[in-house]
Amino acid sequence: MLLSLWLLLVAPAPAKGASGVYFEQTTVPYASGRAAGPGVTSRVWAAGRKMRLETGAAGGPAFVLRLDSATAYRIEPAERRAVAIDATRLRARAQLDTSMAGDLMGVAEVGSARTTPLATPRTIAGRACRGFRISAGSTVMDVYLGADLPVGVDLFADFLAWTGSNQAMAGLFDEIRKLPGFPLETRTRVTVLGELHEIRSTITTLRTGPQPDALFEPPAGYAIVAEEPPSP
Repeated sequence: MLLSLWLLLVAPAPAKGASGVYFEQTTVPYASGRAAGPGVTSRVWAAGRKMRLETGAAGGPAFVLRLDSATAYRIEPAERRAVAIDATRLRARAQLDTSMAGDLMGVAEVGSARTTPLATPRTIAGRACRGFRISAGSTVMDVYLGADLPVGVDLFADFLAWTGSNQAMAGLFDEIRKLPGFPLETRTRVTVLGELHEIRSTITTLRTGPQPDALFEPPAGYAIVAEEPPSP
């Protein structure tokens, strides 16, 4: 679940006027400059305040978050069921996690980050991109953005407020909101207790346009069950 929330945090949301967006993204952790594993492939659909995330093989489990109705589901195709997640408890966990992460990363304070342009442009997913570096505390984030797309980062405020990231990581996300365009790659390096952690997320496929409402609902014929409460 923490990975799901992080992937959604670094993923952009539809810009004003856009009816929705779908993208495929590969996220790889690095240690000492080398890939620490094969990484995770994810597929994200977003339409307004509705989001769906799938990781791993296509057609596998999915996470659906509905900020418009304060509901969330874990879709489990193998069991043909949708687990209704307690949105209040999920939000509380997300706010605690982002608060701890913000303290460790040194990005909690407004004005703690600065942005500088990167000199070398890149081509990502067939699109020309400009690069920017955001530095705050022990965190350095390189972001490459495509400017010729009808989507951007400007309408992520609702989700950031829901997770608490707008406060816990205020320095970092204030700078992210100012970036011109849609992030096609992010490379984040964080030093925690003297150890460098790095994660790279690259979008390989992107489509804008209307997204089917059914993606954000439990599939027809699936049993809807309540999430089991955590052990005391």
